[in-house]
Amino acid sequence: MAALTLDISLPLRSFELALGLHVERTVALVGPSGAGKTSVLRVIAGLSRARGRVALDDEAWLDTAMGIDRRPEERRVGLVFQEYALFPHLRVRANVAYAGKARVDELLERFHIAHVADARPGALSGGERQRVALARALAREPAVLLLDEPLAALDAHTKAQVRSELHELLRELALPTLLVTHDYEDAAALADEVGVIVDGTLRQLASPAELVARPADAFVASFTGANLLHGIATPADGLTEVRLGSGERVFSTDDATGEVGVVVYPWEIAVSREPTHDSPLNVVRGDVGSVFEVGNRVRVRIGPVTAEVTSSSVERLELERGGVAYATFKATGTRLVSL
Repeated sequence: MAALTLDISLPLRSFELALGLHVERTVALVGPSGAGKTSVLRVIAGLSRARGRVALDDEAWLDTAMGIDRRPEERRVGLVFQEYALFPHLRVRANVAYAGKARVDELLERFHIAHVADARPGALSGGERQRVALARALAREPAVLLLDEPLAALDAHTKAQVRSELHELLRELALPTLLVTHDYEDAAALADEVGVIVDGTLRQLASPAELVARPADAFVASFTGANLLHGIATPADGLTEVRLGSGERVFSTDDATGEVGVVVYPWEIAVSREPTHDSPLNVVRGDVGSVFEVGNRVRVRIGPVTAEVTSSSVERLELERGGVAYATFKATGTRLVSL
Protein backbone atom coordinates (compact mmCIF):
# COMPACT_ATOMS: atom_id res chain seq x y z
CA MET A 1 0.00 0.00 0.00
CA ALA A 2 1.31 3.46 -0.94
CA ALA A 3 2.14 5.88 1.86
CA LEU A 4 2.55 9.64 1.97
CA THR A 5 5.31 10.87 4.25
CA LEU A 6 6.21 14.42 5.12
CA ASP A 7 8.65 16.18 7.39
CA ILE A 8 8.33 19.89 6.77
CA SER A 9 8.87 23.30 8.29
CA LEU A 10 7.32 26.55 7.10
CA PRO A 11 7.47 29.99 8.76
CA LEU A 12 3.97 31.44 9.08
CA ARG A 13 2.85 34.81 10.39
CA SER A 14 3.35 34.30 14.13
CA PHE A 15 4.86 30.80 14.44
CA GLU A 16 6.67 28.12 12.47
CA LEU A 17 4.77 25.14 11.16
CA ALA A 18 6.85 22.03 11.89
CA LEU A 19 5.23 18.69 11.15
CA GLY A 20 6.12 15.10 10.45
CA LEU A 21 3.43 12.63 9.31
CA HIS A 22 3.07 9.17 7.81
CA VAL A 23 -0.26 8.70 6.00
CA GLU A 24 -1.45 5.34 4.67
CA ARG A 25 -5.24 5.60 4.94
CA THR A 26 -7.17 8.60 6.28
CA VAL A 27 -5.59 11.03 8.72
CA ALA A 28 -7.38 14.17 9.92
CA LEU A 29 -5.67 17.28 11.25
CA VAL A 30 -7.88 19.23 13.63
CA GLY A 31 -7.29 22.44 15.48
CA PRO A 32 -8.38 26.04 15.76
CA SER A 33 -8.46 28.41 12.81
CA GLY A 34 -4.99 29.67 11.96
CA ALA A 35 -3.22 26.61 13.42
CA GLY A 36 -1.49 25.81 10.11
CA LYS A 37 -3.74 22.98 8.92
CA THR A 38 -4.46 24.25 5.41
CA SER A 39 -0.81 25.24 4.97
CA VAL A 40 0.08 21.54 5.32
CA LEU A 41 -2.19 20.66 2.39
CA ARG A 42 -0.77 23.49 0.29
CA VAL A 43 2.79 22.30 0.88
CA ILE A 44 1.90 18.72 -0.11
CA ALA A 45 0.12 19.93 -3.25
CA GLY A 46 3.04 22.18 -4.19
CA LEU A 47 1.07 25.42 -3.76
CA SER A 48 3.30 26.69 -0.90
CA ARG A 49 7.04 26.34 -0.57
CA ALA A 50 8.55 24.84 2.56
CA ARG A 51 11.73 23.24 3.82
CA GLY A 52 11.93 19.49 4.26
CA ARG A 53 10.61 16.46 2.42
CA VAL A 54 7.31 15.25 0.97
CA ALA A 55 7.22 11.86 -0.73
CA LEU A 56 4.87 9.18 -1.95
CA ASP A 57 6.76 6.00 -1.07
CA ASP A 58 10.18 6.57 -2.71
CA GLU A 59 8.91 9.24 -5.12
CA ALA A 60 10.04 12.59 -3.71
CA TRP A 61 7.83 15.56 -4.49
CA LEU A 62 9.80 17.90 -2.26
CA ASP A 63 13.31 17.38 -0.90
CA THR A 64 15.07 20.65 -0.25
CA ALA A 65 18.30 18.88 0.74
CA MET A 66 18.37 17.26 -2.73
CA GLY A 67 17.08 20.29 -4.61
CA ILE A 68 13.78 18.61 -5.54
CA ASP A 69 10.56 20.64 -5.74
CA ARG A 70 8.06 19.26 -8.23
CA ARG A 71 5.44 21.52 -9.73
CA PRO A 72 1.81 21.00 -8.61
CA GLU A 73 0.87 19.35 -11.91
CA GLU A 74 3.67 16.83 -11.40
CA ARG A 75 2.33 15.68 -8.05
CA ARG A 76 -0.33 12.97 -8.11
CA VAL A 77 -2.67 14.84 -5.80
CA GLY A 78 -6.42 15.32 -5.80
CA LEU A 79 -7.26 18.47 -3.81
CA VAL A 80 -10.76 19.50 -2.73
CA PHE A 81 -10.79 23.11 -1.53
CA GLN A 82 -12.94 24.32 1.35
CA GLU A 83 -15.31 26.26 -0.94
CA TYR A 84 -14.86 23.60 -3.67
CA ALA A 85 -13.43 26.18 -6.16
CA LEU A 86 -15.64 25.05 -9.02
CA PHE A 87 -15.55 27.09 -12.23
CA PRO A 88 -18.86 29.01 -12.17
CA HIS A 89 -18.97 29.51 -15.96
CA LEU A 90 -18.53 25.79 -16.70
CA ARG A 91 -21.20 23.13 -16.48
CA VAL A 92 -20.77 20.17 -14.15
CA ARG A 93 -19.47 17.87 -16.89
CA ALA A 94 -16.86 20.42 -17.95
CA ASN A 95 -15.79 21.04 -14.35
CA VAL A 96 -15.05 17.35 -13.89
CA ALA A 97 -13.47 16.97 -17.34
CA TYR A 98 -11.09 19.87 -16.61
CA ALA A 99 -9.07 17.52 -14.39
CA GLY A 100 -9.25 14.53 -16.74
CA LYS A 101 -11.64 13.41 -19.46
CA ALA A 102 -11.20 9.64 -19.38
CA ARG A 103 -13.54 8.86 -16.48
CA VAL A 104 -16.06 11.70 -16.60
CA ASP A 105 -19.18 9.61 -17.25
CA GLU A 106 -18.12 6.99 -14.69
CA LEU A 107 -17.53 9.64 -12.01
CA LEU A 108 -20.80 11.46 -12.73
CA GLU A 109 -22.64 8.19 -12.19
CA ARG A 110 -20.59 7.21 -9.17
CA PHE A 111 -21.35 10.46 -7.35
CA HIS A 112 -25.01 10.54 -8.46
CA ILE A 113 -24.61 13.83 -10.31
CA ALA A 114 -25.22 12.66 -13.88
CA HIS A 115 -28.67 14.28 -13.77
CA VAL A 116 -27.06 17.70 -13.21
CA ALA A 117 -24.24 17.24 -15.73
CA ASP A 118 -25.46 20.21 -17.78
CA ALA A 119 -26.07 22.53 -14.81
CA ARG A 120 -23.71 25.23 -13.62
CA PRO A 121 -22.40 25.22 -10.02
CA GLY A 122 -24.62 28.13 -8.99
CA ALA A 123 -27.72 25.99 -9.55
CA LEU A 124 -26.52 23.13 -7.34
CA SER A 125 -27.11 22.35 -3.68
CA GLY A 126 -24.20 22.30 -1.25
CA GLY A 127 -24.08 18.52 -1.28
CA GLU A 128 -24.08 18.42 -5.08
CA ARG A 129 -21.26 20.95 -5.29
CA GLN A 130 -19.18 18.83 -2.94
CA ARG A 131 -19.78 15.73 -5.06
CA VAL A 132 -18.69 17.63 -8.18
CA ALA A 133 -15.52 18.77 -6.41
CA LEU A 134 -14.74 15.20 -5.33
CA ALA A 135 -15.42 13.88 -8.84
CA ARG A 136 -13.07 16.49 -10.29
CA ALA A 137 -10.35 15.59 -7.76
CA LEU A 138 -10.63 11.89 -8.66
CA ALA A 139 -10.64 12.61 -12.40
CA ARG A 140 -6.91 13.34 -12.01
CA GLU A 141 -6.35 9.68 -11.03
CA PRO A 142 -4.63 10.84 -7.84
CA ALA A 143 -2.41 8.73 -5.63
CA VAL A 144 -3.12 11.01 -2.67
CA LEU A 145 -6.35 12.82 -1.70
CA LEU A 146 -6.34 16.13 0.20
CA LEU A 147 -9.55 17.55 1.67
CA ASP A 148 -9.72 21.06 3.10
CA GLU A 149 -12.69 21.41 5.51
CA PRO A 150 -14.75 19.04 3.33
CA LEU A 151 -18.01 19.53 5.26
CA ALA A 152 -17.71 23.13 6.43
CA ALA A 153 -19.80 24.61 3.61
CA LEU A 154 -22.80 22.36 4.29
CA ASP A 155 -25.85 23.01 6.44
CA ALA A 156 -26.44 20.75 9.43
CA HIS A 157 -29.10 18.62 7.70
CA THR A 158 -27.00 17.98 4.58
CA LYS A 159 -23.81 17.52 6.57
CA ALA A 160 -24.85 14.28 8.27
CA GLN A 161 -25.78 12.62 4.98
CA VAL A 162 -22.68 13.78 3.11
CA ARG A 163 -20.41 12.81 6.03
CA SER A 164 -21.73 9.24 5.79
CA GLU A 165 -21.25 9.19 2.01
CA LEU A 166 -17.73 10.56 2.31
CA HIS A 167 -16.83 7.98 4.96
CA GLU A 168 -17.88 5.16 2.66
CA LEU A 169 -16.02 6.72 -0.29
CA LEU A 170 -12.76 7.02 1.64
CA ARG A 171 -12.99 3.38 2.77
CA GLU A 172 -13.62 2.29 -0.81
CA LEU A 173 -10.78 4.34 -2.33
CA ALA A 174 -8.20 3.23 0.27
CA LEU A 175 -5.92 6.11 -0.79
CA PRO A 176 -3.58 7.98 1.52
CA THR A 177 -5.92 10.82 2.49
CA LEU A 178 -5.22 13.87 4.58
CA LEU A 179 -8.15 16.06 5.59
CA VAL A 180 -8.18 19.15 7.73
CA THR A 181 -11.09 20.41 9.79
CA HIS A 182 -11.87 22.44 12.90
CA ASP A 183 -14.72 20.04 13.75
CA TYR A 184 -13.60 17.09 15.86
CA GLU A 185 -16.82 15.16 15.21
CA ASP A 186 -16.14 15.28 11.47
CA ALA A 187 -12.57 14.13 12.01
CA ALA A 188 -13.57 11.27 14.30
CA ALA A 189 -16.25 10.09 11.86
CA LEU A 190 -14.00 10.14 8.79
CA ALA A 191 -10.44 9.37 9.88
CA ASP A 192 -8.50 6.37 11.15
CA GLU A 193 -6.14 8.71 13.01
CA VAL A 194 -6.63 12.28 14.20
CA GLY A 195 -3.84 14.76 14.84
CA VAL A 196 -4.48 17.82 17.00
CA ILE A 197 -2.40 20.75 15.77
CA VAL A 198 -1.97 24.10 17.54
CA ASP A 199 0.25 26.95 16.35
CA GLY A 200 1.97 24.67 13.86
CA THR A 201 2.80 21.96 16.40
CA LEU A 202 1.26 18.50 16.58
CA ARG A 203 0.01 18.00 20.14
CA GLN A 204 -1.12 14.39 19.71
CA LEU A 205 -1.76 11.88 16.92
CA ALA A 206 -3.91 8.85 17.71
CA SER A 207 -7.15 7.07 16.89
CA PRO A 208 -10.31 8.97 17.86
CA ALA A 209 -10.92 6.48 20.68
CA GLU A 210 -7.38 6.91 22.02
CA LEU A 211 -7.66 10.71 22.01
CA VAL A 212 -10.79 10.49 24.14
CA ALA A 213 -9.42 7.81 26.48
CA ARG A 214 -5.96 9.32 26.96
CA PRO A 215 -5.72 12.97 25.89
CA ALA A 216 -2.14 14.24 26.03
CA ASP A 217 -3.02 17.61 27.51
CA ALA A 218 -5.82 19.97 28.42
CA PHE A 219 -6.18 21.41 24.93
CA VAL A 220 -6.58 17.98 23.32
CA ALA A 221 -9.15 17.04 25.94
CA SER A 222 -11.24 20.17 25.49
CA PHE A 223 -11.00 19.99 21.69
CA THR A 224 -12.37 16.44 21.69
CA GLY A 225 -15.46 17.62 23.55
CA ALA A 226 -14.54 17.09 27.20
CA ASN A 227 -15.41 19.24 30.16
CA LEU A 228 -12.25 20.67 31.69
CA LEU A 229 -12.19 21.72 35.35
CA HIS A 230 -9.10 23.29 36.93
CA GLY A 231 -7.90 22.36 40.39
CA ILE A 232 -5.11 21.28 42.71
CA ALA A 233 -4.50 17.53 43.06
CA THR A 234 -3.31 15.63 46.14
CA PRO A 235 -3.18 11.88 46.94
CA ALA A 236 -6.18 10.61 48.97
CA ASP A 237 -6.59 6.97 50.09
CA GLY A 238 -5.80 5.30 46.78
CA LEU A 239 -7.45 8.04 44.72
CA THR A 240 -6.47 11.56 43.78
CA GLU A 241 -8.46 14.41 45.29
CA VAL A 242 -8.76 17.59 43.26
CA ARG A 243 -9.95 20.76 44.94
CA LEU A 244 -11.60 22.92 42.28
CA GLY A 245 -11.40 26.69 42.15
CA SER A 246 -15.04 26.77 43.28
CA GLY A 247 -14.04 24.94 46.48
CA GLU A 248 -15.71 21.66 45.51
CA ARG A 249 -13.78 18.41 45.66
CA VAL A 250 -13.74 15.70 43.00
CA PHE A 251 -11.85 12.42 42.88
CA SER A 252 -10.06 10.55 40.13
CA THR A 253 -8.38 7.17 39.77
CA ASP A 254 -5.54 8.86 37.84
CA ASP A 255 -2.38 9.78 39.74
CA ALA A 256 -1.34 13.42 39.85
CA THR A 257 -0.16 16.18 42.17
CA GLY A 258 -0.26 19.93 41.87
CA GLU A 259 -2.19 21.96 39.31
CA VAL A 260 -4.21 19.77 36.94
CA GLY A 261 -7.12 19.72 34.57
CA VAL A 262 -9.95 17.34 35.40
CA VAL A 263 -11.31 15.86 32.19
CA VAL A 264 -14.81 14.37 32.11
CA TYR A 265 -16.85 13.74 28.98
CA PRO A 266 -20.54 14.69 28.77
CA TRP A 267 -21.68 11.08 28.35
CA GLU A 268 -19.99 10.14 31.65
CA ILE A 269 -22.23 12.54 33.58
CA ALA A 270 -25.64 11.81 35.10
CA VAL A 271 -28.07 14.57 36.09
CA SER A 272 -30.41 14.80 39.05
CA ARG A 273 -32.47 17.40 40.86
CA GLU A 274 -31.38 16.21 44.31
CA PRO A 275 -27.84 15.73 45.63
CA THR A 276 -26.62 12.15 45.81
CA HIS A 277 -24.81 10.75 48.82
CA ASP A 278 -23.32 7.78 46.98
CA SER A 279 -19.63 7.95 47.93
CA PRO A 280 -18.17 6.70 44.59
CA LEU A 281 -19.73 9.66 42.79
CA ASN A 282 -18.38 13.15 42.24
CA VAL A 283 -21.05 15.82 42.52
CA VAL A 284 -21.04 19.29 40.97
CA ARG A 285 -23.93 21.61 41.78
CA GLY A 286 -24.98 24.39 39.45
CA ASP A 287 -27.74 26.29 37.72
CA VAL A 288 -29.20 24.71 34.59
CA GLY A 289 -28.09 26.72 31.59
CA SER A 290 -28.44 25.75 27.94
CA VAL A 291 -30.45 22.70 26.88
CA PHE A 292 -30.03 21.64 23.24
CA GLU A 293 -30.32 18.52 21.12
CA VAL A 294 -27.31 16.80 19.54
CA GLY A 295 -28.51 13.94 17.37
CA ASN A 296 -30.67 11.68 19.51
CA ARG A 297 -29.24 13.03 22.79
CA VAL A 298 -29.55 16.32 24.68
CA ARG A 299 -26.68 18.44 26.01
CA VAL A 300 -27.41 20.20 29.30
CA ARG A 301 -25.16 22.83 30.87
CA ILE A 302 -25.04 22.60 34.68
CA GLY A 303 -22.78 25.17 36.26
CA PRO A 304 -19.28 24.58 34.83
CA VAL A 305 -20.02 21.25 33.10
CA THR A 306 -22.04 19.95 30.17
CA ALA A 307 -23.84 16.62 30.50
CA GLU A 308 -25.34 14.47 27.77
CA VAL A 309 -28.68 12.86 28.65
CA THR A 310 -31.75 11.41 26.97
CA SER A 311 -34.79 13.42 25.95
CA SER A 312 -36.86 11.49 28.48
CA SER A 313 -34.49 12.59 31.27
CA VAL A 314 -34.91 16.21 30.22
CA GLU A 315 -38.68 15.87 30.42
CA ARG A 316 -38.69 13.88 33.68
CA LEU A 317 -36.36 16.33 35.43
CA GLU A 318 -37.99 19.39 33.82
CA LEU A 319 -34.55 20.72 32.95
CA GLU A 320 -35.86 23.26 30.46
CA ARG A 321 -37.43 25.24 33.30
CA GLY A 322 -33.97 25.94 34.72
CA GLY A 323 -33.20 26.00 38.42
CA VAL A 324 -30.54 24.04 40.29
CA ALA A 325 -29.37 20.55 39.27
CA TYR A 326 -26.58 18.17 40.20
CA ALA A 327 -24.07 16.64 37.78
CA THR A 328 -22.62 13.36 39.03
CA PHE A 329 -19.81 11.25 37.62
CA LYS A 330 -17.54 8.43 38.82
CA ALA A 331 -13.90 8.75 39.75
CA THR A 332 -13.19 6.18 37.03
CA GLY A 333 -14.86 8.47 34.50
CA THR A 334 -12.29 11.25 34.93
CA ARG A 335 -8.83 11.85 33.48
CA LEU A 336 -6.23 14.19 34.93
CA VAL A 337 -4.07 16.14 32.49
CA SER A 338 -1.39 18.78 32.70
CA LEU A 339 -2.33 22.40 32.11
